[in-house]
Amino acid sequence: MYFLAAVATLDCIALAIVPHFGSLLGPMAPAGIAAFAVFLGLGHSTLRASKEELRFNWLLFCAHLFCIAAVVLCNVAALRGSNLFASRTAHFSLSGMVLAGLLLLAVACVPLSNWIKTIRETTSLWIAALVAGVAAGILRHPFQLLWNSNSFSLGVALQNATFQAVQNVLRHVLPDLISDAPSFTLGTPQFLVFIAPECSGMEGLGLVLVFTVVWLWYFRKESRFPHALLLIPCALISVWLLNVVRISAIILIGNAGAADVAMVGFHSQAGWIGFTTVALLFSMATRKISWVQRGPAIAGATNTLPDASERGESPATAAYLVPFLAILAASFVSRAASASFEWLYPLRFLAAVVALWCFRREYRHLDWRSGWTAPVVGVAVFFAWIAQSLFMRGGSGSSLSTALTALPPAMRTAWIAIHIAAGIITVPISEELAFRGYLARRLLSRDFEAVPFSRLTFLAIGISSLTFGLMQGHYWIAGIIGGVAYGLLLKRRGRIGEVIVAHATCNLLLAAWVLLRGDWSFW
Repeated sequence: MYFLAAVATLDCIALAIVPHFGSLLGPMAPAGIAAFAVFLGLGHSTLRASKEELRFNWLLFCAHLFCIAAVVLCNVAALRGSNLFASRTAHFSLSGMVLAGLLLLAVACVPLSNWIKTIRETTSLWIAALVAGVAAGILRHPFQLLWNSNSFSLGVALQNATFQAVQNVLRHVLPDLISDAPSFTLGTPQFLVFIAPECSGMEGLGLVLVFTVVWLWYFRKESRFPHALLLIPCALISVWLLNVVRISAIILIGNAGAADVAMVGFHSQAGWIGFTTVALLFSMATRKISWVQRGPAIAGATNTLPDASERGESPATAAYLVPFLAILAASFVSRAASASFEWLYPLRFLAAVVALWCFRREYRHLDWRSGWTAPVVGVAVFFAWIAQSLFMRGGSGSSLSTALTALPPAMRTAWIAIHIAAGIITVPISEELAFRGYLARRLLSRDFEAVPFSRLTFLAIGISSLTFGLMQGHYWIAGIIGGVAYGLLLKRRGRIGEVIVAHATCNLLLAAWVLLRGDWSFW
């Protein structure tokens, strides 16, 4: 069911770029999301209780891929001047192909007999999900009106509050502060910004609300209610205050003469840094503050959560995840301090090296050997990346080339050398430990280290590959293909060293392609 939801989501993302379906999926999205959330939320225990083995049908799945790919290719043709979308017949034909593709996906993941049985046993659940979807569709427009640009909307209220807060912060540090409340313009003669409604913290508030609710639901057995619910408004207030700090910092950075850094790098990355900080502090608070923890059953016992081993989790989780998380954290910082050129990219390499060194003893039991199959797989994945680049007609990355050309020769050589070193050393090790070493096995058991690599299931490989692919940005298709190739190699050979060498081979060839052909889009 989770694999079905993940693939269906990717299908919707791919179809959202189609002119006809993009306009159709947009209004339908709230209804679909609400119905699916209610179905899983209310029926999770019922669906989970079923222990019946489901046979995955690869033939039907491939037929589904063919239908979705055909629609996407038609969209590519339309964008290049074809009139495929001009007729009503074409609209109906493509709509039918999309519907057929989604139905094939559903039957490929769950046999038709199981669907019939499930529908009969969960009739009330389907009705509740349908009612929630219809309600979300009906209420979509009224709720959007709350954020319209009239003086009584919630969006403007939040925009006003953010403007006033930033103004109160900056008036103490900028004597020449320019403030125009009617136009929500704030800054100095050197640098002015417009605080739009979407920049007033709505996105951060929404993300934090979803995260905190999901977190408390997942750890509901360890949390005390309603005490733990009080942490949600604390998290919302915190992320809004961090957004005020973010906007204030943008103005200060721009006023200091680094307008590109303020608007290109810091503007977006600081928001993710704030969200990550609040999410981390919230998760720590739910596990460290005894007042929000559910008390122990035994009198006199300390009011603390069980440790990792008592919850069935492997104590080695950090060794598999911290190197990858260190790269992510370093990327937030390096991008926030950058404009069009990430001059602090070496920080990613350094963060990964430090993390891997700290956990070096945990990796001694892993099999780091590799055979000739690994480079072959790496070469195949490399061609998948090149094929997607040529199909998408990816850009040459001229901005990066220009920025590197402007650097002194020594700095340019050092930056390129560290980028290559990260691509063939720290990135393959960190990503394979996280996605194949941890995630693929964690989907099978909490004690993931007890799961041999040879016991990986196709479902676990598929889900971990989807997650890995989505981390690759525009090259998510090649990323998914690479994730599947690495997962199958690990299942066949049973050695983490194999997939690391394959991954490193692919990255080395991509680096050679970048340097020899000047196609900087991969970097």
